[in-house]
Amino acid sequence: MAHETKQEQQAAQLAGAFLSQRSEQVAQRWAELPLFRAIFTVARDEAVEACRAVAEALADVAASGRVEDLEAPGFERVRERLARMAAARIRAGQSAGQVANEVASLKRSVLELFASEPLEAAEPERAGVELALVELFATLRLVVMETTLTAGQDVIARQRQQLMEMATPVVQLWDRVVAVPLIGTLDSARSQVVMENLLEAIVAHRAAVAILDITGVPTVDSLVAQHLMKTVAAARLMGAECIVSGVRPAIAQTIVQLGIDLGSVVTRASLADALALALSRLGVSVPATPAVAG
Repeated sequence: MAHETKQEQQAAQLAGAFLSQRSEQVAQRWAELPLFRAIFTVARDEAVEACRAVAEALADVAASGRVEDLEAPGFERVRERLARMAAARIRAGQSAGQVANEVASLKRSVLELFASEPLEAAEPERAGVELALVELFATLRLVVMETTLTAGQDVIARQRQQLMEMATPVVQLWDRVVAVPLIGTLDSARSQVVMENLLEAIVAHRAAVAILDITGVPTVDSLVAQHLMKTVAAARLMGAECIVSGVRPAIAQTIVQLGIDLGSVVTRASLADALALALSRLGVSVPATPAVAG
């Protein structure tokens, strides 16, 4: 970096030389640590090879004098190997803190090796090299944590997508009649999932009628109504008539008060009413169930 002194540059270069010369010893030590051992569970040679590649990449970073620079070229190679391994640990259930501790153990191994071998240098110079190693592994930790957090966010996003898909099932109620029972808040992301699932079901079941049941939707505002209108329009483009069921009195009043125009949408108070309408559209005659005396 621009503000580094000549002594700091020299110390970093000596740290790089140490890592390069001792890459095999470093690799042998790292291969026994949880971060590598948990990934390479069968072939230890593969773990040693991966460790050696990381050590050599870090040696290149140090040799360039950019031990505090996250964008140093050598760190890109580290991201390709070590950061992916850390991400795999996150997906396997490790917390970000646990992964951080595993990365910190890499530094401890190197510092122990550095302390155990004599260096032909004065004590201040030796201290400078040790400081450069500490700074290098502090930056390494940031690189790994950056990727780890991204991996954690990806896992959360995938889980959220899976939950949305599970929460918006499309069921076949009758031949050529499908329904989506909606429960909970209908936001933009979930509405997209609803639309995609519904359109796929219309094609798969050759549905002529699709029912959107909003009995489980707590409130309907202008945004929710807009999402419903888009879904209805998309279903029509696929050749299916769309019926919105579950319009309770409170929701009906809200729609009127907000001035939302659902005039082009067929609505029914209950799913049973919507199914009866769908069957009548298909020319299916279903005998009425006699009322049970109370």
